[in-house]
Amino acid sequence: MKIRILFSAIFLMIFWLRIGVAQEETTFVKISDPVPYFEFERSPGKIENVSGLRGKTVLITFFATWCEPCKQELPKIQSDIYNRWKRNSGFEILVFGREHGWEEIEKFAESNKLNLPLYPDPERKIYSKFAGQYIPRNFLISKDGKVIFSSTGFNEKDFKKLKTMIEEQIKNN
Repeated sequence: MKIRILFSAIFLMIFWLRIGVAQEETTFVKISDPVPYFEFERSPGKIENVSGLRGKTVLITFFATWCEPCKQELPKIQSDIYNRWKRNSGFEILVFGREHGWEEIEKFAESNKLNLPLYPDPERKIYSKFAGQYIPRNFLISKDGKVIFSSTGFNEKDFKKLKTMIEEQIKNN
């Protein structure tokens, strides 16, 4: 019985280690890297690019409407980050629906009572500059355009660190 428990514990450790390595391997943008250039639709037909946000602290989040951890994280992003900093001119939040168009993300926002800005990334053009797989994902960009925080999945520890880093960045603006 003890051997079975030991083998189970070893198997679980190896499994979680491999998941962590896989997530790291699929993250293309690392801490201190410059944010990759991309364009996005601010509203249907109105194109902007990330370069226009230089000088601001920017939170970039990727989600999917079917993703349960995303459904847990997005309301917290709205209440704890967006609602707190939305009027701060030194902060911007970009929440991209990976593989979703305007209609899908608008329905999702309505059904989940979200009022933070959601933007489409229907062909993964933006997401693919940051990662290969796994969501939700967050990237915090400093006002000088460098990645200073990255997380995959949703857990309270990472979310608390993200909020603290945003607060520190905004205080230094």
